[in-house]
Amino acid sequence: MTADDVLDSRYSWVRLLLTLAVAAVGNVGIWAVVVIMPALQAEFAIDRADASLPYTMTMIGFAFGNVVVGRIVDRFGITVALLVATGFLGIGYAATAIASHVLLVYALHILIGIGTGACFGPLLADISHWFSKRRGIAVALVASGNYIAGAFWPMVLSGILSASGWRGVYGALAIIVVVTLVPLGLALRRRVPAATMAHSDALSAARRRSVDLSLVTLRNLLAVAGIGCCVAMSMPQVHMVSLAVDLGCAPVVGAQILSVMLIGGVISRIIFGAVADTLGGVRTLLIGSTLQCFALALYLPFDGVVSGLFVVSFVFGLSQGGIVPSYAVIVREYFPAREAGTMIGFILMATIFGMALGGWMSGYIRDVAGSYDMAFLNGIAFNVLNMVIMLLILSKTRTPRQRAVGMPAPVQAP
Repeated sequence: MTADDVLDSRYSWVRLLLTLAVAAVGNVGIWAVVVIMPALQAEFAIDRADASLPYTMTMIGFAFGNVVVGRIVDRFGITVALLVATGFLGIGYAATAIASHVLLVYALHILIGIGTGACFGPLLADISHWFSKRRGIAVALVASGNYIAGAFWPMVLSGILSASGWRGVYGALAIIVVVTLVPLGLALRRRVPAATMAHSDALSAARRRSVDLSLVTLRNLLAVAGIGCCVAMSMPQVHMVSLAVDLGCAPVVGAQILSVMLIGGVISRIIFGAVADTLGGVRTLLIGSTLQCFALALYLPFDGVVSGLFVVSFVFGLSQGGIVPSYAVIVREYFPAREAGTMIGFILMATIFGMALGGWMSGYIRDVAGSYDMAFLNGIAFNVLNMVIMLLILSKTRTPRQRAVGMPAPVQAP
């Protein structure tokens, strides 16, 4: 089979749908802890910063899982990675449901995070191999599984929380993830042909010559940028339920606001995926980051009316959904295809570290300041860091010019 027979084919789109289903179920771990945070705080009599630590532990495990599982995907394929991860998730949820000490809850969320990590970055790397012309929209759709999980699961889990408590939530998840992820993982056994990988490498090599940065420097800049954008992103996402509770609302209202935000994120990711196919990953990321900074600023004059919080949160979701998928697009544009899982995992590890750091920082700032206003300002500052780095990368990118007829092609520096 030629690359044209494989890339953007009918099978590619079927595989995308299966992969999206995996992401929608596997990423529940990120949002479950957000829903149970107030209940966890009440049961163990801890403050808001300590109640945020299970989320931080999840994201640390998530970051580690993206890198380690990314290597597994590069070597053995996505199915092996998903089966191992499903085992971690089943054990992690079941053990947390019966944990008697908060320190054990913290530790088990690292295991849950590792399993959840297989259902994000490694999936983006895998699906990126099956598309070329529509890679941006394909990666964005799979990345939307994270937000679909965030829009769907908080509502479902809030019902279980009301009926059975937070331990009932985790007990149910232990069953759900195993029953769904094992058959879906087995359905993704097919590997990309070697000729198709070679074709993708040739395209990436051509793009690399337009950037006056080494791959190591580009990788490190993207990692720092990822920390910046996701410290900013974590403030509304991690603390929305808690912010609603502070305003006198029931946790279910906070879950509804979070769901509205993430529905906006799904829409945003699809739109920005199409934009990335036209403008490329770096420009798309800069646009998304700029819009996210503007949306964060809208929270500052918020007057406490809950209906207004729904509106502002939806705008925030529409603004920032395309940021994280753009990193995967950038990697596939400039880095070798056979390193995609590892490299995407590394950069997403940085974004996840930003989410973990931002989740904890926002809780700490709220405890010290008594409100979330300073936490939003902290997020804006980190967001500006991301924007500066994207502008730097663009300033180092040469735009190819048309040669005059009969002129020799310029010699590329090694």
